[in-house]
Amino acid sequence: MQLYNKLSANERAQLIEKAGEDRLTLSFYQYAKIVKPYFFRDYLFINLDPLEVLGRIYVASEGINAQLSVPAKNFSLFKAQIDSIDFLQNVRLNIAIEHNNKSFLKLTIKVRDKIVADGLEDKSFDVTKKGKHVNALEFNNLLEDENTICVDMRNHYESEIGHFQKAVTPDVDTFRESLPIIEKDLSEHKEDKNLLMYCTGGIRCEKASAYFKHKGFRNVYQLEGGIIEYTRQVNKLGIENKFIGKNFVFDERRGERISEDIISQCHQCGAPCDTHINCINEACHLLFIQCESCQEKMNHCCSSGCKEIIALPIEEQRKLRKGFINSNKIFKKGRSEVLKFKQ
Repeated sequence: MQLYNKLSANERAQLIEKAGEDRLTLSFYQYAKIVKPYFFRDYLFINLDPLEVLGRIYVASEGINAQLSVPAKNFSLFKAQIDSIDFLQNVRLNIAIEHNNKSFLKLTIKVRDKIVADGLEDKSFDVTKKGKHVNALEFNNLLEDENTICVDMRNHYESEIGHFQKAVTPDVDTFRESLPIIEKDLSEHKEDKNLLMYCTGGIRCEKASAYFKHKGFRNVYQLEGGIIEYTRQVNKLGIENKFIGKNFVFDERRGERISEDIISQCHQCGAPCDTHINCINEACHLLFIQCESCQEKMNHCCSSGCKEIIALPIEEQRKLRKGFINSNKIFKKGRSEVLKFKQ
């Protein structure tokens, strides 16, 4: 029984290009009690792999979080498969605003302790006791209310390229960092202010809304479906768009343009830019913002040091990175002393 990818990313990319068929990029999540997450993981792979579904799925005892690429021709079959699972029946599918056939090149399904790492050990916290969901129009109205504090529940490198007007954007690297910071900063407003939150697709602010209710905040709201669904509703209903810039996404696209505003700058020269790339040096892969001019000048590298390394023969590069773990233990996303114009 096949429970793994048989093709490499390069082989898959070639097949997708050769097929020339449209694929849909989408995401969904659901908080639910999963008694046997490893069994569920295998079940998902067995049923989604034949449909040529690619992407990243995290399964935990608290639920599921998925970012996927699905062949357009197989979408109905995919939806039927998802709807056949009791707690996923009619789950909201966040269809991307911009599609890329190569947004994902493998199907990876992993079992995690939690689908959103929060660092919480409080057994009395119930993630299902969430705040009130609001649609795009309700969100806009709340945003204009002087009694509302709007908080971006994403990380610094996400909000740097795009965020809602009037939003508080915590300078954090992870979701778990943001919870105690926000609670402390807003502790005096638990009773008298509306706490309005948003994130990319809704999964982080849903957990955050339950957390802040647990901590005694009275009026807690979250943007249903996140920025992705908000943009869809704005376009469909013709209402005012209050999101400025790009929406960061966690696939090969790295961003969807929501408005024409460019609110960030190239981390190397300071020119207006909101294009994220990963440093091409395999021992680095630092995520940062780089303009086309600097991409050409720096050969897609974050520093002169990395530029020198990639000029070496491949075997020399492998020797230099031997023993190093290629992860955020080397560099945190978007943070490094080499980035002179990082905000």
